[in-house]
Formats: sequence, C-alpha cells, structure tokens
Amino acid sequence: MEWRDEGIILGTRKHGETSAILEVMTRAHGRHLGLVRGGRSRKQQPVLQPGNRVDLLWRARLDEHLGTFQAEAIEMNAARLMDSAVAVYGLQTMAAHLRLLPERDAHGGLYETLAVMIAHLDDADAAGELAARFELLILDELGFGLDLSQCAATGTRQDLAYVSPKSGRAVSRAAGAAWHDKMLALPAFLQRSGPRADQAALEDAFRLTGFFFTRHVYEPRGLEPPDARAGFLAALRKHHLPGKAIAVEVAGQ
Repeated sequence: MEWRDEGIILGTRKHGETSAILEVMTRAHGRHLGLVRGGRSRKQQPVLQPGNRVDLLWRARLDEHLGTFQAEAIEMNAARLMDSAVAVYGLQTMAAHLRLLPERDAHGGLYETLAVMIAHLDDADAAGELAARFELLILDELGFGLDLSQCAATGTRQDLAYVSPKSGRAVSRAAGAAWHDKMLALPAFLQRSGPRADQAALEDAFRLTGFFFTRHVYEPRGLEPPDARAGFLAALRKHHLPGKAIAVEVAGQ
C-alpha cells in the first residue's frame, strides 16, 4: 500500500542508529507516523525538523503497519521558527493538541489552520490570537465545540460578553449581568468582526479554552495540560507585558 500527501512535521524521535520515526500532520491522512530510513543523516536532519512542510510518500505492506516515509522539503520553516520562543512553544502546543485526536483521521480544516499558524507563529502579535482560535477548533473537532454565535438566553448576536461554563454557549452582556461572576469572559476578538486582541483579551481567551479542555478532555482522560502551553503563554507574557503573568488558571479553581 502507498499514498502521497503533503504534511507539516510535528516531531521526530530516534529509531536505531540511523533512522527516525517521523510524526506529521497531513492534509488528507490526518496525524500520521512513519519510519524514515537514514533520517538521522546530515542530509535528512535539516528536512525533518518541526514546522517544515514536506512532500510525503508512505509505503507499507498493510494499512495498519507503521510503514516508511520518504520526505522531500517543500517549505523550510524550522530555522525561522527556532528564533522565537513564542513560535517554538506554540508549535509544540499545537502538536500536543493534535495528539488528542485519533491517529490517521483526516482533519483537512486543522491542517489548513496549522499551515496558517506556521506562517505567522514568529509574529507574537498574531500568534496568540491564532493559537486561541486553533484551540477552539480542536475542541470542535473533539466534539466539544463552543457556540459563540448568539446569546443562549435571548438569541441576540449583539454585545456577546460571556460564555456559560455549563453549556459552552455565548451570553449577551445584558442577559448575563446578574451572573457575571460565574460566567467566563468572551473576548471580542474571538467573534467574527472582533478587534485585535490586547493582553487582557488573550488572558480571557486562554482561560476560556483552558476551562473546557480541562473539563471535557484532560480530566476525563486523566491527562495534564501540556507543559508547552504554559511555556507558550509565558512567552506571550514576556512579549506583551514584561513582568506580568498571563492568568491561565481554570475558572473556579
């Protein structure tokens, strides 16, 4: 069996003395692993770096086998991303989120979003917003998507300011005023026509997504949030507001 596809490298690990196990997010075949023979050679190592976009040929005798990859560079992003702590931690965080999904399940939208993120991860002003949107997309793909389109109480699409921690649905400022201390803040930039995010909006966004990741994904699976996510948020903090921490605690804890 064999297929050819385009992929973005998420990580590698050593295999034997000369080979490597390559983990990629592909356009049509989802997150996929394969053996690259000679993957630790001087020629292959620069290509097999996280963030690089590659053309892949996968071969295996049976579909359920690990199989082998032949990888050729399409876009060499790794060197550019390595110069930015936001980019390095951001890519590691996205890879950790993708590992929550079943291997080999196609998620074309996630692949396209990841490609956009790779192009902008070294721009710290854009990376925070993109990462928050990516986390919302991951929650949606896992079956726990939030409904931020209209107020759960009134149906209005105007002045949405909160998210109900029970339903994951948006609530308008007026409808949620009486329970504002129990609600999660909905930053304006997560809405379709919202403004660019400032530091406070990023704090609210990652508190929002972190709450639902913890409730629906991490706690049921007995997992801890990825360390890379804390590193990513710390790098954003350093970029935006030196000396002040981004609040990442889960609401209500």
